[in-house]
Amino acid sequence: MRFVLPLIALLTLAAPAALAHPPSILNKGTSEGIADEVRDLRRRIAVAIKAKDPAALRGMYAETFQHIHTSALIVGRDAHIAAAVSGTAVIEIAEATDLVIRVYAGGWAAVASGTSQLKATDDGKTYAVRWMQFFARDEARLLLVASQATRAHEIKAP
Repeated sequence: MRFVLPLIALLTLAAPAALAHPPSILNKGTSEGIADEVRDLRRRIAVAIKAKDPAALRGMYAETFQHIHTSALIVGRDAHIAAAVSGTAVIEIAEATDLVIRVYAGGWAAVASGTSQLKATDDGKTYAVRWMQFFARDEARLLLVASQATRAHEIKAP
């Protein structure tokens, strides 16, 4: 009996928080709307990188963001943003030839994947790079939370 009152108090306090953001029911229309949000965020990130605007980028990447490079190097948000605005080739500004966006968890998460051509800084060659980006909603906004790139074949100039 001594656990009943604390349990009731905990449930009473937790209930409003749980009901504040009920999971949405996904259908083709809502999934496409969220996929459009992902496309828009990718576009805004590319614009901010080209404008060399690290402050804007920090607002679009989660604080805990991590990127795994084609070399297996893992970097955090600030290091990735610094590299991007310095002109290092990053997947965020490369056009994707086969962009696929999948929506999960009632619209709270999404994964984008694609293939892009990137010029490597180590050997100057251009490679096809397969990549994935992971997005999650933080209250009202969608953030880029993680990304990973894998170097595929070299793209030969015609």
